[in-house]
Amino acid sequence: MRILLTGATGVVGTEVADLLRTSGHTLVPVARRATPDAPVSWRIGAEPPPVELTGHWDVIVHAAATTRWTLSREEAVGANLDPLRAVLALADRETHLVQVSTAYVGGTRNPEDLRGAEFEGYRNGYEWSKARGEDLVRAEHPGALTVVRPPLVVGRSQDGRIARFSGPYTILQALVSGLAAVVVGDPGGFAEISPVDQVAAVIAAAALADPPAAPRTEVIAGGAACLTLSALLDVICDTLNEYRARHGVAPIDRPPLVPVESWNRFFLPLADRYLSPFQTQAVRLLAMFQSYTAMAEPFTPTHPVTDPATVMATAVRHWADRKPRLALARPEPWTLLATPV
Repeated sequence: MRILLTGATGVVGTEVADLLRTSGHTLVPVARRATPDAPVSWRIGAEPPPVELTGHWDVIVHAAATTRWTLSREEAVGANLDPLRAVLALADRETHLVQVSTAYVGGTRNPEDLRGAEFEGYRNGYEWSKARGEDLVRAEHPGALTVVRPPLVVGRSQDGRIARFSGPYTILQALVSGLAAVVVGDPGGFAEISPVDQVAAVIAAAALADPPAAPRTEVIAGGAACLTLSALLDVICDTLNEYRARHGVAPIDRPPLVPVESWNRFFLPLADRYLSPFQTQAVRLLAMFQSYTAMAEPFTPTHPVTDPATVMATAVRHWADRKPRLALARPEPWTLLATPV
């Protein structure tokens, strides 16, 4: 088979490429910038496809995406929907398309998660663009289709390795720096995570399997084993403190959990007024995680994540080993600005 992989140097794409290279099939990995592992460069949607991408594709794995939660609707179209249309132009009726989406296009969203008409009830521009992308491929791709929906992605289950630290790792840095003086969310809310190797394995298996007779959706999630926000925070803090203890450094305190309603109604106005601009920006950054770490219900997986607590602990240990100065930092407490006159 001839397989095209977009986003081949991303967090998920890196792992998928490693699996598909050993499959015995012809893999063409594509990235925005050429690298030894992805020698074909293509700014998808912004320029015509290079000559290397002409001809029939048996499988296209579309893993390229801009995952920023701060995308406006216009930016989300340019970053994720226009590239998807460009990829669809390379497919034909005999092409099996494997579209990497996100689990957060499904499930139950809390009322406070919704962002109004701009994103049609989705949490942010990234999530909205992934939902619209699923609509697009189902409407326009004439061949076989598999949609893969992962949740928040952390490092490999065995060793915690990951191509780059992003997304959930922001919480780790905030905890050790002192910027996460509180964590906003429901202690009993659910926080879905998956190791990147499991995500990649599901994608690669879909690419190498016989094309499905009807569109298929694969969901990777903890489901019944999903961690609550309180349990997730315990795992992160306990693992960081084990690392700090081995290096003779004082532990970090587990920050208190503040319900979303209380935070938005009482504490956030005070934070906006009395915290420094840097602290206020940190508060807003962490607030983006609220709806992803305090869901009312976990997802229903087709591929359950085994022991998410161990997965998260392994990811934290690897992060600490790679970022020792951060992991061993002394948290700086919040300081209030002088009361405005």
